[in-house]
Amino acid sequence: MALNVHTLFLLSLFSIALLVSMHPATAQKSNNCNLFFGSWVIDSSYPLYDSSSCPFVEAQFDCQQFGRPDNQYLKYSWKPDSCDLPRFNGEDFLNRWKDKKIMFVGDSLSLNMWESLSCMIHASVPNVTTSFSRKEPMSTVFFRNYGVTIQLYRTPYLVDIIQEDVGRVLTLDSIKAGKAWVDMDMLIFNSWHWWIHTGDLRGWDFIRDGSNLVRDMDRLDAFYKGLTTWAGWVDANVDPTKTKLFFQGISPTHNKGQDWNEPKKTCSGEVEPLPGTTYPAPLPPANDVVNKVLKNMKKQVYLLDITLLSQLRKDAHPSIYTKDPTGIDCSHWCLPGLPDTWNILLNAALII
Repeated sequence: MALNVHTLFLLSLFSIALLVSMHPATAQKSNNCNLFFGSWVIDSSYPLYDSSSCPFVEAQFDCQQFGRPDNQYLKYSWKPDSCDLPRFNGEDFLNRWKDKKIMFVGDSLSLNMWESLSCMIHASVPNVTTSFSRKEPMSTVFFRNYGVTIQLYRTPYLVDIIQEDVGRVLTLDSIKAGKAWVDMDMLIFNSWHWWIHTGDLRGWDFIRDGSNLVRDMDRLDAFYKGLTTWAGWVDANVDPTKTKLFFQGISPTHNKGQDWNEPKKTCSGEVEPLPGTTYPAPLPPANDVVNKVLKNMKKQVYLLDITLLSQLRKDAHPSIYTKDPTGIDCSHWCLPGLPDTWNILLNAALII
């Protein structure tokens, strides 16, 4: 009798273990792939293209053309800790998106990413026929043999700047520009950097917050209200069964060396990323705004959570190697360079 009880006890333990092993949460954990947590490693197969052979690179991003003497920053690839990134294949990308329309919507960081993707594809199919139009607010690269259109709609705030008698008014509850974004097969949105400009760099004269017209307000609060308007537009106008939806996460700057414990430095002269998986400074507060807004949306938008991995790349900015040598650009990114990784992650999100 004791043996039978012992046997039953062992069988019970076995059954519990079997059930636990089959539980979806356990399976999900074992198969989990966090694309955005990892570190930078040297990769001899990089860069994925040469800026001199890509017809789409903006002069302000072409660091090699403007005399950057080092090139190791071109040789880093992103290695997630929990999985391997699929290698980008431009011809495969074109075949998967044949006769489709892709649009980046946002500021100059969207421009950075749009030009990067166009160059990455062009390097895979250099003999394909393309047309290229660079205008405001809409720019287009068209890969004719595949019918693939990749566009940029330049709108730094996502919400509208409306010209009124008082001047340029940043209108937090208006997205008239959205009519140009409909009927896309993929949308990648981005905004933040222009919200914090001051002085002559500010893109507006007044802010319209509901019925209030103000000269200024808390910028994070304004960003939250503007992004909430954008979220409402997406929820009302985009069908995620027909359109892939992404938000390009907050791109960090490296103007202040204290962020990486070197207070006397900026991005200028930096030649390698920070090692490891952590960054001394916290994530930008705009990250919390983006996460809060996305969480409250009815439609699911995939966050390309590129902030931390980009914080590690203090070496990847144009700095003084740009068409405007009077300043130090620690906001944008060299091409080839970091935005290529953003697009590799975009591609991975589409196929993993």
